[in-house]
Amino acid sequence: MKIRHRITNKLFAWYFLLVLIFYGTILVFYVNVQKIMSISEDIVNKNYKISSSSKKMIEDLLNMEENEQKYRILKKKNYLDYFINAQKDFETNLNEILQLKSNKTLISKDWIELDNSYRKFLNSLKDTKEADSSELLWVPEEMINEWIQRISKARLQNEHDVELATRELNHQGQMTVKSGLIGLGVSIIMGLLGSIFLTRSMILPIRELQKGIKSIAKESLSEQIRIRAKDEFGELAAAFNEMTFRLKEEERMRSDFISMLSHETRTPLTSIRESVNMIVEEVMGPINDRQRKFLEISSSEIGRICDLMNHLIQVSRLESGVIKIQPYPLDPSILVSKCRYHLKPLAESNDITVKIEISRDIPLVMGDPENLQQVILNLMGNAIKFSPRGGRVLVRVEPDENIQMLRVSISDNGPGIPEEEQSFIFNKYYRAKNVRNHSDGVGLGLSISKHIIEAHNGTIWVKSALGHGSTFEVRLPIA
Repeated sequence: MKIRHRITNKLFAWYFLLVLIFYGTILVFYVNVQKIMSISEDIVNKNYKISSSSKKMIEDLLNMEENEQKYRILKKKNYLDYFINAQKDFETNLNEILQLKSNKTLISKDWIELDNSYRKFLNSLKDTKEADSSELLWVPEEMINEWIQRISKARLQNEHDVELATRELNHQGQMTVKSGLIGLGVSIIMGLLGSIFLTRSMILPIRELQKGIKSIAKESLSEQIRIRAKDEFGELAAAFNEMTFRLKEEERMRSDFISMLSHETRTPLTSIRESVNMIVEEVMGPINDRQRKFLEISSSEIGRICDLMNHLIQVSRLESGVIKIQPYPLDPSILVSKCRYHLKPLAESNDITVKIEISRDIPLVMGDPENLQQVILNLMGNAIKFSPRGGRVLVRVEPDENIQMLRVSISDNGPGIPEEEQSFIFNKYYRAKNVRNHSDGVGLGLSISKHIIEAHNGTIWVKSALGHGSTFEVRLPIA
């Protein structure tokens, strides 16, 4: 139960990591954007206001000084009004700058000193007795120059603050882009690594399972699949190996039983066949024609059963490796010609033409003549048996120079083998569906042939199309 959801846990961990990186990147973006917004807000609400108001204040002080001089010369009341309006504008702009301090915004101490100086000047006016009110309104030129100097100094400080804020703004922008690129890069790398890891952790076990399943289809149950993963694939591999072990044990017991049964049955069958032959030969007394006919039929059927038992024993020995192949150089043309000679009566009885095409200067092959003759006889016999009456069987013998092998192909114009069944025809006891009801046999010939050819380090396969005949090809190593 602990490992049932391991694959789900891997997927969830990978997804969680990607989400964590994604939202981490978003968080960094958010923090940097907040800093940028804060700096921008300071520039707009503080520095820009100070710059604008300080410029107006200098203009107001200059207007005050100008209108004072014009009033002293021309004595027109309009200039007095202009002076008073400029002074009010000066106070308004100064109060706007000082208002920033009340909003917990840091401002230069020059503005506070300017405000103190200006308030001190106003208080000095209130303490003075009224003599000539028009004279008392004027601000001394030295005082105005001092205030202008203070404002100019504060403006320079404000411009310096704007420059620093702009640099910080640029730095934060670069940091935002950098963090975004880093987050994107990490996300891509983690996504790729996670995909590779998850794909590898799933594809490799699936391939091993696929390999194991194919081995079962090929009747190769000797190897167990190796999956070290401690997840569902590990459990599946363990179950598959257990199933393979049981199948192998059952196959071993079945082979042992068939081998034992064949051995135990072959001896009494041989005795029965010899007894029947002795009766047919009238060793034990004369027999009539009717008795001879039935005895010959019995002898033929007993011979067929003995051949079946011999095939079963041979398959068992081939699978267990008891039969040893003793190869030596032999001429394939002689081997094929000898097989045609043995099958000539069968071909003539079915009106089948057997044609042999042998290339010039074919090399010798390494093989056991008795076993190879059995393979060629089996393939040629099948081709004759499944060809229609009046058909033709073609046997080609030619070298395959590309891979240093000799190729023997046997073609017929029989019913053919369906494509979906071609991978099974070399299995024991398998017979194609379209011939099961039309021919005798138990499906051991091709299995025996395959074992013999593979024991010679060769290959055998079939090319066939339904309704267009079949071609069996054998490749054997050149001597």
